[in-house]
Amino acid sequence: MRGLIIALLAMVFLSADTAHYVPQLLANANHSSNPAPVLWQAARTGNSKARTLLTEYAVTHDKPFWLEKLVGVKHPSAAWALYQYHDTDKREHFLLQLAAEGGVPEAQQTLAMSTENAQEREYWLLQSAQQGYKPAQAAVADWYLLKQQPDKARPWLIKTAQSYPASAYHLGRLLWDDGKKQQGRKLIKQAAGQDNHLAQRLQNVLSEYQQQNANQVKRSVWPSDKACKQRIQMFATSLSSIERAHQLYQQFNADERLKTLPLCVKKPVWLSKNTLNCKSNWKQSDRLGCDITPLAPAVETQDATHAIVVADLGKANVNNGVMFLDLSDNYSVLVHELAHFSGFIDEYPLSSTMATRYCTKSEAPNMVVDGALSYAPLSTLQRWQNADDNLVIAESKTCDAHQQQAYKPASQITFLEHHDSGEIPELYLQLWGQQLNQPKAQRPIYMNLFQSFHYAGNTPEAGKWLKKYQEFNQPPDSPQPDSSALSKP
Repeated sequence: MRGLIIALLAMVFLSADTAHYVPQLLANANHSSNPAPVLWQAARTGNSKARTLLTEYAVTHDKPFWLEKLVGVKHPSAAWALYQYHDTDKREHFLLQLAAEGGVPEAQQTLAMSTENAQEREYWLLQSAQQGYKPAQAAVADWYLLKQQPDKARPWLIKTAQSYPASAYHLGRLLWDDGKKQQGRKLIKQAAGQDNHLAQRLQNVLSEYQQQNANQVKRSVWPSDKACKQRIQMFATSLSSIERAHQLYQQFNADERLKTLPLCVKKPVWLSKNTLNCKSNWKQSDRLGCDITPLAPAVETQDATHAIVVADLGKANVNNGVMFLDLSDNYSVLVHELAHFSGFIDEYPLSSTMATRYCTKSEAPNMVVDGALSYAPLSTLQRWQNADDNLVIAESKTCDAHQQQAYKPASQITFLEHHDSGEIPELYLQLWGQQLNQPKAQRPIYMNLFQSFHYAGNTPEAGKWLKKYQEFNQPPDSPQPDSSALSKP
């Protein structure tokens, strides 16, 4: 019993001695020219201050040996320091993991960005951001914006808007979309003043365009009828889409390839919010579309024959004189769709339904099929031969879903097969010009408006647009068509 009591007393005294031992070691280290060994003795006891001081000393004096010793006792900051010490290709993942799990915010962000697993990335970004680490907070905001979750991004953007121009820019856009335009414009201006390119571009757009209703659009003069066989008015439905529409408009004006074509595009109109009802799966078509009847006043005022609607989301397409584009569509998509305005057909495989419709009897200027003795239609073949003495006829993929074999007047992959190829053969430009000078080869927006008003039961408006469509297809000296027989559906 006596021996047990002595042992217990010894442990008490040892514990008390240890408690005084660490402060003494720290004091000694503070006055030592080589404090590392002394700090290590204190660090071995688990003292966090000693471990921090030793880590700082090792980093400052380029002493990775002591970092390795600290990693041996699983000190997170030392693991992060040692991870950074090595060249990128020699960094060991377990060091990063140890540092991140130990709560080092920089390591947590680095670990997040090193994984392809979305859940792990989000978890570690949040762990870092919740510790107040600004770069991680900005990264979390970007992550949620990328995932189309602006409501989750917003609180992080608020935290970082004064530190990062990109955050100020994105928060400004969100506030604008919320109707807080003054606050949004202020943040966009702030980001632009900090040399954020996106903010500068948007600020220029905001200074050049104002939202308006379709009936507020003021008439502007087109060049001559000869120069403008298609008079195309652009429309945008949101802040994002007016920015995209403005870019597309500028690119069209700078495109030297199309300068010889009698195509004219008007500066975009930024429509007031909710002017158009647009959906990415319009009438179950799996394509972008809108009810375009609200555009009628602007189309009439501008005397437009065609329209381009830039909306937020959906698959690009052309329908009866209206082109629908979304924010992801670049200028090459617009050029591809412009050709559809003039009757050109896609040179990639059409769906079975579309192939049945277009491959049986083609009137497209860029396609013929096998005929009884030659290609059909012969009139298209003759157009090709008259325009190009060195004509090359090659197989096209257009009708792969149909029993007909299609052919095109070019051996290369053109912009009608892959829009981003940018390849518009000279013959295609000649054919395009010919199409533009043939009103019956086109389908202006008048037909689209006629159909929209007709199915809506608005007979007077439907009749007006049907008449304009018929006049578009008539020679100037022909008798005027009579649309009085139009009845309600």
